Amino acid sequence: MKGVLLFVLTAGAFAQVQTGWRPAILRSVGIDQKIGAQVPLDLLFENESGRPVTLRQYLGKPVILALVYYQCPSLCNMVLNGVLRSVKSLPMTAGEEYDIVAVSFDPRETAEMAAAKKVPYVKGYDRPGAEQGWHFLTGSEASSKSLADSVGFHFAFDNVTNQYAHSSAIMLLTPEGKVTRYFYGIDYPARDLRFGLEEASNRRIGSPVDAVLLYCYHYDPSNGKYGMVIMNVLRLAGVATVAVLAAFMIIMFRRDLKVT
Repeated sequence: MKGVLLFVLTAGAFAQVQTGWRPAILRSVGIDQKIGAQVPLDLLFENESGRPVTLRQYLGKPVILALVYYQCPSLCNMVLNGVLRSVKSLPMTAGEEYDIVAVSFDPRETAEMAAAKKVPYVKGYDRPGAEQGWHFLTGSEASSKSLADSVGFHFAFDNVTNQYAHSSAIMLLTPEGKVTRYFYGIDYPARDLRFGLEEASNRRIGSPVDAVLLYCYHYDPSNGKYGMVIMNVLRLAGVATVAVLAAFMIIMFRRDLKVT
């Protein structure tokens, strides 16, 4: 009898997955990409020191935006840990070429919680002036909801567990505060993040080599990753071949002149 009951429950769960069934709370959770959308720059938040701030204060350079909450038991920590792993490999430095801004969407959280959350990430980043590149904000429900809506980030509070249901992703903003890229999950390849920051800065950061690599890679919004564009690679290869042949012909022409 127990075996039959287990089979029924398993079959029911499988059927729910197959038909796209989700718990009611998860139906309002997800991410709608809003590439090009402008985030509200004058929403009021508090920084980790308890001082009132607005997002405008962190712009002027590209921003990695993470919508999380600091007492999240697992997923939010994974998101922030993923950011840390990735930015530690970047040649550019947070606080100089770009900023990292984490915003709590839980209005119950305080500046003290934000300050405590900041400590291990500044320590883990381990670069001079790291505290100037990592920012952990808290704010009212209205402010966090308005920011989340502007980037298409939807979350919901579960009264049963006293936790938030939400997706995992980070967003990149231009120096003007427009959404330019979404990276999903909890692992963000350093190459993709570097390309995204360079594009968000309109090529004002990064090396000439990175500019060439960006020509070869195309951002796919469906999976939040960069993939190689074969035609662009072939064009670059063609240009390089012509350049090499031209250089060879010039050398040979000069050699012939010297002989004659």
